Amino acid sequence: MVITSDSEDVLTGITEWIENWEKRNWRIASKKPVLNVELWKELDGLVGGHTIEWVWVKGHSGHAENEIADQLANREIDELD
Repeated sequence: MVITSDSEDVLTGITEWIENWEKRNWRIASKKPVLNVELWKELDGLVGGHTIEWVWVKGHSGHAENEIADQLANREIDELD
């Protein structure tokens, strides 16, 4: 499975940082709480047991699926107003 994101923080978080966050009881190196911890826990649970290739793409660079995701996210933001 391939998951593509334009967020370097999400890709690094799920592939590198999350293991240490869990070991530190969901704290970053400075001992502050991980932001959006519920979302990180949910993502961790969803990807567990799957072999995933994480791919970064530059946002707004014409990547078809990333452009669709951006449009959907903006539409949802507009509906919150």
